Amino acid sequence: MAAHKTVGSPEFTQITWPHELTSGLRRELVDCWVTVSNAGGAVIPHGFSLPPVSAQEVGPVLDQIVHTLDPQQSRLLVATVEGVLAGWLLLHRDPHPLVAHCGMVNHVQTHTRFRGLGIGATLMRRLAGVARDEMGLERLGLTARSGLGLEEFYRKLGWVEVGRWPGALRVAPGDDRDEILMSLAL
Repeated sequence: MAAHKTVGSPEFTQITWPHELTSGLRRELVDCWVTVSNAGGAVIPHGFSLPPVSAQEVGPVLDQIVHTLDPQQSRLLVATVEGVLAGWLLLHRDPHPLVAHCGMVNHVQTHTRFRGLGIGATLMRRLAGVARDEMGLERLGLTARSGLGLEEFYRKLGWVEVGRWPGALRVAPGDDRDEILMSLAL
């Protein structure tokens, strides 16, 4: 599927238990993560080297995430278009009672072949309803890397910058970026 081609509306699936992830979807998630990371996307978690990354590095990290899935604690929200993975993210909550009303969003990704088609924005709008209506969350947080326009993307969706760690992310020698802390009241 070529970028900027007219596509149908995305369909959404939630993966809430480890056994719900099929081997085919796992392959698509790994491929998406590798492709997005290697294209400069800000989805480099602990356990990854800096790009380029490979499926051999990404697969075990995804497996660790999937192993912790539980409907009340964490879930994957997956967007597909015409049966093909278009984007995904992880929503999770900390079980500690002081912060159990808040959720964190990680690994927000739109496959490069679907960029510019509104998939990411649609995924984030769907996320708010899932977090509020299905998990009972009242607020969401995420971190974003500066220098990619992500803060403006999230602002347009109602997120507010609540803090910034200057130079916290070193993406290459001499290329330090701010880590931006953002919040969304549900």
